Order: sequence, then C-alpha cells, then structure tokens
Amino acid sequence: MLRKVSDDATKEGYILIKYIVQGGTKLSGSVTISGAKNAAVAILPATLLVSGPCRIENVPDISDVRLLLEILRDMGAEIRRYGRNTLEIDCSRARNATAPIELVRRIRASYYLIGAELGRFGHAHVAMPGGCNFGVRPIDQHVKGFRAMGAEVTEGNLVQAVAKGGRLTGAPVYLDMVSVGATMNIMMAAALADGTTTIENAAKEPHIVDLANFLNSMGADIKGAGTDSIRIRGVEKLTGGTYCIIPDQIEAGTYMAAVAAAGGRLLIRNVIPKHMDCISAKLTEMGVTVEEEDDTLLVTRSQPLQRTNVKTQPYPGFPTDMQPQIAVVLSLAQGTSLVTEGVYGANRFKYMDELRRMGAQVQVDGRVAVIEGVDHLNGAPVQACDLRAGAALVIAGLAAQGVTQLSQVQFIERGYEDLVGKLRAVGADIRVEEIPESREAEAHIG
Repeated sequence: MLRKVSDDATKEGYILIKYIVQGGTKLSGSVTISGAKNAAVAILPATLLVSGPCRIENVPDISDVRLLLEILRDMGAEIRRYGRNTLEIDCSRARNATAPIELVRRIRASYYLIGAELGRFGHAHVAMPGGCNFGVRPIDQHVKGFRAMGAEVTEGNLVQAVAKGGRLTGAPVYLDMVSVGATMNIMMAAALADGTTTIENAAKEPHIVDLANFLNSMGADIKGAGTDSIRIRGVEKLTGGTYCIIPDQIEAGTYMAAVAAAGGRLLIRNVIPKHMDCISAKLTEMGVTVEEEDDTLLVTRSQPLQRTNVKTQPYPGFPTDMQPQIAVVLSLAQGTSLVTEGVYGANRFKYMDELRRMGAQVQVDGRVAVIEGVDHLNGAPVQACDLRAGAALVIAGLAAQGVTQLSQVQFIERGYEDLVGKLRAVGADIRVEEIPESREAEAHIG
C-alpha cells in the first residue's frame, strides 16, 4: 500500500505500508464489531433518494466508505461527521453529476449509484466500477431490472440509464441468478418508481434486509426483504430520519476464524448471533467452542482442529466472503478438507499461492480446493490480492511460526475498521511498518 505523505511533487512523497505479524500468540479478551461494510456501501448511495437529512449511526470507518462520501460530496451532498461512526447526510441539493471516474473505479459498490440516481433523477451516468478483482462479476441482472422498469440502458466504460418519461415504472423482475448487488440496486431504483415492483429469486443476505429497513425508515414501502420475493411499492418521496447500521457479519466471522487458527478465548461483542449461525456451525464441527448470548459470541479454541468440508452459498449458506478465512483455519486442521466455491469462480482462490508460501498443503482444481492439514504454518513475505484474502493472510500470520510481512494492505483497509488496533488489543503481535518507496525499491535490487 502506498500512502502519500507530501503534496510537493518535487519531493519523495510516498511510503509503503506493510503489516508485520509475529505469530504464535493466543488471542484473549474482547473485540467490538463495527457496522456492516456491505450494508454501508449500499445505504450511503441510497441517501440520494432521500429529500432531507439522514443521520446514520454505526458507519464503519473504512476506505470504501470514505470513497463513497467523497463521491457524494462531489455530487453536492452535505455531510457532517459526529465522532468516528455517525454521519449526517443531506442530499436535498444533490445534482445528477457524473461521479469522478478515478473514484468510481476504485470501489465495486459504486454501481449502487446507478439505481439511486435512476430512482431520484430519472437518469444515471456511472463509470464501470472497480474494487477487488477475483473474477467476472457482471451487472447484467442489475440492467435487466432497470430495463424491466422502463429504463433505456447502454453499457460500455460508462453505464448510462434513462427512465422513459423521467420516472421508472414498477414491474415484475425475475433474477436469473441470486445476486446481492442486483437485488439491492433494483430495490433502490424501485423505491420512488410509479407503481409496484416485485423481485423474484432475490438474495436474502442480512445487508439486503438492512437496506430495506433503512429505506422503510425514510418512508419507503418495501416488504419481503430477507425472503426470495421482495415487493416494493413506489412512493412519491422519502424524508429524513435516523438509522443504525447492523453489525458486520464478515468482520465478526474473521475474528472467530482468527481465534480458531491462533488459539485462545475471545469475546466478540456487537453481533447478531443468528447472522453467524452458518460460520459458528462450521467452526463447531472443527472442535471450536462457540457460546452465544444476546449480542455476543464467546469463541474458544483449546484443542486440535478437525477437518470438515465447506461450500460457499448465498445466505443463509456459508458466505463466500468467509471462504479464505476458513481455508486458513482448515490448513491447520487434522486430515483433508474440501472447500468448494459456489458463488464465484476459481479466481477466488488466487490467495492460495501466498498460503503455500507459508507451508500450507493446498491443491486447487477449478472451484474446489483440497486442503491437507499441516502441523504449523511458517511466517513469510506475502501480499494480499483482495479484501478477504488479505484478512485471511493476517490470520495465517497470527497462527504461524515466525514473522509474516504482508503487503498490499490497502485491500484490507477497504473493509476492516482498525484491524491492527483491534488485534493488538486482544494480544496479537502485529504492527504497521512504513517504508519509503525508494528504500523498498532498493530492497528488491539483486
């Protein structure tokens, strides 16, 4: 990760950011989970639909959120911050300007601007999004929904969508495949449409329910979120209000995997245990103890890990965003485990090359990874290739013998608030190292 430290172009103004992890320390204490990244990156664009100030609490302080706020400001939104995790956003005076391409291409969730702009203004112009690259993630199902509601859509480097007559018309939409992004984008576009829209074969993830709850709290009429059939009756306008984002299921799962791999006893606060069932079940199969209370999970690992098989699926199945983290845990389990990627393609396994550098015994065949458990991993220089892979390599470093140097950590900071600080607070030996770019280049010579 390169961080700019000077605006003077005549000076060496960049430093390289790495995580340095000394493995072998068990985790102990408690960690508080931040707001859900996958909910926040949809709710923030959805504020464009609201004619009044929205006070949003439990917003994670992550780079994806900061990018979206920069885009909204560029569009004319008024944004105030109260503490680290509360925002007031007023898009009453927002204009339908094309968001800066250099920002949009740095974040996958920028595609939610299409549905929000189309619903609010009747037309949208958004560059194709960026974000983590772990396979083809088309927006064809999003486009199918927009067209069903009467929009003319052209695709290229820029997605342009125009509602006939200036306003979308409610319509039935059947998704050919379960798509979280399409479900949320169509829901936003339909909130202010003329008439009723139904989404069949809708995704059911917790952050879809959270988006629906946010919109409903602002005056929308959405029913069925969390089931495979969602009905959105368009309303004339949405007004302001206050909303609190749900805890992050994947962040909580990441800390559960960390204590499973490194050992110890960790109290995980601010969770919705029901959202964690799919993860808790697999860890329990492996010999990890998970004790549930109202909004906490107590996770303990004090015995050898046992093999199991995991297949990622849409919610309520095991989440694809937890696949790399659970694979690290399985690499330390006794016996042979299979991990099947049921949501994305084989590119989701790119991180396996880095895990092998640390001594993992892994073979990948298409969408299936065969993991032969080893006694221990070894610290090594590795690099993150995407958000969740980066978190997985941090976990591997915590469990490994020796020192792990992790680069490309900008991927991790897209989705985890203060990961290093939270881990240090529960006993992990992890720190951030800043290296001048020129010194890093010298280190690679020869």
